[in-house]
Amino acid sequence: MDGDIAERHSFPQEEEKILSYWKEIDAFKESLRLSEGKPEYSFYDGPPFATGLPHYGHILAGTIKDVVTRYFHMCGHHIVRRFGWDTHGLPVEYEIDQHLKIKSRSDVTGPGGIGIAAYNAECRKIVMRYANEWRHVVERMGRWIDFDNDYKTLQPTYMESVWWVFRQLFDQGLVYRGVKVMPFSTATQTPLSNFEAGQNYKDVQDPAVIISFPLVEEPEASFLAWTTTPWTLPSNLALCVNAEFDYVKIRDASSGKVWVLAESRLSELYKTPQEYTVISKCKGADLRGKRYVPLFPYFAQMPNVHQVICDSYVTSDSGTGIVHCAPYFGEDDNRVCLAGGIIQKEGPIVCPIDDRGCFTAEVPEYQGLYVKDADKVITRKLKEMGRLVHQGTITHQYPFCYRSETPLIYKAVPSWFIDVPKVKARLVANNAATYWVPDWVKEKRFHNWLQDAREWAVSRNRFWGTPIPLWVSSDFEEVICVGSVEELKQLSGRQDVTDLHRENIDPITIPSRKGKGDLHRVEEVFDCWFESGSMPYAQLHYPFENQELFERSFPADFIAEGVDQTRGWFYTLMVLSTALRDKPAFKNLIVNGLVLASDGRKMSKRLRNYPDPLNVVSQYGADALRLFLINSPVVHAENLRFKEEGVQAVVKEVFLPWYNGFRFFLQNSARFAKEVGPIMRDAALAYSSTNAMDRWVLAASSSLLQFVQTEMHAYRLSTVVPRLLRFIDDLTNWYVRFNRKRLKGSKGPVEWRTALCTLYEPEGERLASIHFYPQQQPRPVTAEEARNQEAVERMQKVILLGRSIREKHHVSLKNPLRSVVVLHADPSSGPTWRAWRSTSRPSSTCTSLHPAEIDAFQATGKATVCGYELAGDDIKVIQEFEGSETVKHASEDNPPGSRTLPVFGAAQLIVLLDMTVDQQLLEEGFARSLINRVQKLRKRAALLVEDEIEVYVSFEVPPKPSLDPTHSAAPAGAAQAKAAVQQAVANRAAFIREALAQPVLPKSAIPAGAVVLAQAVEEVGGAEVEITLVRLGPDFPAQTPEGVRAVLSSMRYPILRQQATAGPIRVRLDGRALELVRGRDFFLSTAERLAL
Repeated sequence: MDGDIAERHSFPQEEEKILSYWKEIDAFKESLRLSEGKPEYSFYDGPPFATGLPHYGHILAGTIKDVVTRYFHMCGHHIVRRFGWDTHGLPVEYEIDQHLKIKSRSDVTGPGGIGIAAYNAECRKIVMRYANEWRHVVERMGRWIDFDNDYKTLQPTYMESVWWVFRQLFDQGLVYRGVKVMPFSTATQTPLSNFEAGQNYKDVQDPAVIISFPLVEEPEASFLAWTTTPWTLPSNLALCVNAEFDYVKIRDASSGKVWVLAESRLSELYKTPQEYTVISKCKGADLRGKRYVPLFPYFAQMPNVHQVICDSYVTSDSGTGIVHCAPYFGEDDNRVCLAGGIIQKEGPIVCPIDDRGCFTAEVPEYQGLYVKDADKVITRKLKEMGRLVHQGTITHQYPFCYRSETPLIYKAVPSWFIDVPKVKARLVANNAATYWVPDWVKEKRFHNWLQDAREWAVSRNRFWGTPIPLWVSSDFEEVICVGSVEELKQLSGRQDVTDLHRENIDPITIPSRKGKGDLHRVEEVFDCWFESGSMPYAQLHYPFENQELFERSFPADFIAEGVDQTRGWFYTLMVLSTALRDKPAFKNLIVNGLVLASDGRKMSKRLRNYPDPLNVVSQYGADALRLFLINSPVVHAENLRFKEEGVQAVVKEVFLPWYNGFRFFLQNSARFAKEVGPIMRDAALAYSSTNAMDRWVLAASSSLLQFVQTEMHAYRLSTVVPRLLRFIDDLTNWYVRFNRKRLKGSKGPVEWRTALCTLYEPEGERLASIHFYPQQQPRPVTAEEARNQEAVERMQKVILLGRSIREKHHVSLKNPLRSVVVLHADPSSGPTWRAWRSTSRPSSTCTSLHPAEIDAFQATGKATVCGYELAGDDIKVIQEFEGSETVKHASEDNPPGSRTLPVFGAAQLIVLLDMTVDQQLLEEGFARSLINRVQKLRKRAALLVEDEIEVYVSFEVPPKPSLDPTHSAAPAGAAQAKAAVQQAVANRAAFIREALAQPVLPKSAIPAGAVVLAQAVEEVGGAEVEITLVRLGPDFPAQTPEGVRAVLSSMRYPILRQQATAGPIRVRLDGRALELVRGRDFFLSTAERLAL
């Protein structure tokens, strides 16, 4: 085994090599070939738009999908993973509108317009603009998914299946045409669905005005209504009150005017009751039907308008308790005005705003003025009219267009709807049959959305999309829904139907069956959410092809997207699958949160408030980014503030320790092969080990595997990743550290081999990639192994508690302790501590208190345990120690109160450290410090584990030159420090030798001609020590001739050692045959010479 592995490692470069290797062996497709014939595991990939570059949200969702599908592939499934592209809709059209400076529909379809064919041709050019970049990023992230067999929503086969889906809904009576107040984007000039409008709310400041409406029957009195949309006032048709509220007629003390408003809202206008006088009081119901003078004359001729109606949607938390109603600019306004008889379903529509959000000729005073610009103009007009009572502002949440980032308005629009409320009960039932992680998104957010499901507006007044396949007569009395290309050919007589976009479909007519002439297709196209919700069927061109494959793969076993898709893709999938198949479209779903910029705002290319993903990958690696994302709150459907430092921490705290552990293993395996013999995988040897740490790490590995299988089948990545990281920590920071001497061979070849084999995986068939291996079944953990795991975990807790004490008292981990006392509530743990004594070195152990002692403690507040007096908050009878105070020491050598011991506790466990420093501990501390300096010097010299050296030290360090005449050659106390460290090195020679696997020699013993590898002056215990590392080589007695020295020094050291170990070395020198004896003519090292 090659142990020559670099100390510094570039994870990004290694990933590039792996990606090249995957490409060379065609790893992804080979894995699919190897799994052919195995049970299918169905996965749907939600289609993104290729008009923008992938961001961290895409990378997160892609990582979750990749982890889950790779895992179930390893579990013996065949998983087709096709990438998909959303190619229609607003994201594309908005860019083309900006590029071509399209301001209105007439710029496309009107006289002099460019025409739909030219417009769509421009759209087609950009839909796959960033497809190559997407592929590069996705593949660089290590995700396996099929780009060569992708699906696109613009493909005729896909569009035909969308027609078929719509036809099924039409045949069920779920499609209707109506006028509805809907969220409307004036920038893109099209309505949005409610779930689209809910995707992009922002805090905005709007005007908040109170206007007077004089009563017709009592002109001196006026209703006071409140609104944040002054631009809707020219369309006012009614005022609405709450029938249950108390309303008052008051006289304003300063102006003498008479107002009518809700009693609970007087504070909106007045600070004190002295500012007004109450004239009368009534219920809101008493105001129903009262007429008022309109603000503007434009719609005054309509019957039944400009009167008071009642509804409970009027609240008392804002405004005046009287709401101004413009029924074609608000959903609730429309509902209450219909119920109150102000408007009729088939009556005229009062909507003097065009698709650009500008006033039409119906309101000539403001014709051409954009609604948001009209707010100030209309407010000024109201002031001139004497109708403005109060003017202010309000900050509130307001919906914005998710593509153009412009404010939406609510506007009456003729649209085609899916009557979702008809299938609401089935939606709720099907949702209950699905499994979501986390479950609260399903049970709360999604369930509530389904409970309140409203009609789904699926039509868009746009050009680039799948045309809605409805051919109608001019009076809309005859409607034909076409469900396939073949059906359209038969009905129209046209056989040249290939591409299904508007420029090709709109000219096609169908003869009327009712004598109404030719039927023409409606102008609208489908909302792109309808297309993406149709993907389970359309990606396979179902039902026209792949019927058997579809039946095998529907519903999907797994999907995953962000929490924002609760009202998006998750919803449309569920609605369509419920209507078509009466079942959910998926079985299992992982919902991730949103990845935000570090400041908590949405990531924005314009603001440049996040680092480029590829730059992060090139610096830290894709694995580090993947691990950072899936080990964060974002997998709990919570939001994540992305910080590059988090990715860096993964490399530093996870990958580097793991890599260093791997490097340490390889180096020592190479040394074993060199010094003992080949190291082979030997599972039997590893599992037969009596070493507690070996048994612990093997059992921990089996427990981990069992845990991963259980949790991955439950799709709980949030529990799997922390457990994996914990095992890596156990492996690198506990097993390897506690077994360094065994792994380096200090405990003999048998223990050496056993420790190395413990870190080997079991032998198996050699495959081209680890991803081709099936999931390994966990070995059952025996009761004894489980107890051993618990014992190690207790030991880890003790050590961690000890570290906490050290940190609080600013005591270095390198400082040895005089004693450690462990108190544990479980009496059976006593043998455990004794078993671990060689590792954790407790000087005494206490496992429990007798009930009588507990009673005495509660009575007196004191107890003596293991020679230590515990009092106050030191012990909690609930077996949980809180706080980190001190314990008074009381033993034979130390009378009560002579000193205190720091204490720290956790559940059922208390740890006491005696950090008193005596001469013995001081010397051990100096020795450890010297060992540490030697190891660091080895590292700086880039020496490998197998590089054999000798270590020399000198305490006679020349003083540093100084130009200051007052500078002292040696600081005060330096001589004493030097003497103390020198004595410690002498007294602790055996300890140092065991740690370094060699003695420390005096610098004066360095042989002539020795190769110095590194030299440095280091501080140890306040003294300066010169450390020299010399390449291991032969040493000679004074009488050895120079010729012999030259011959032996020229030999490769391993050969010299091998021959010297076998017996005398025979050489010829100056024609004479010489027999050189080890110990007489030469030594294998200076240490050997000095020892003899």
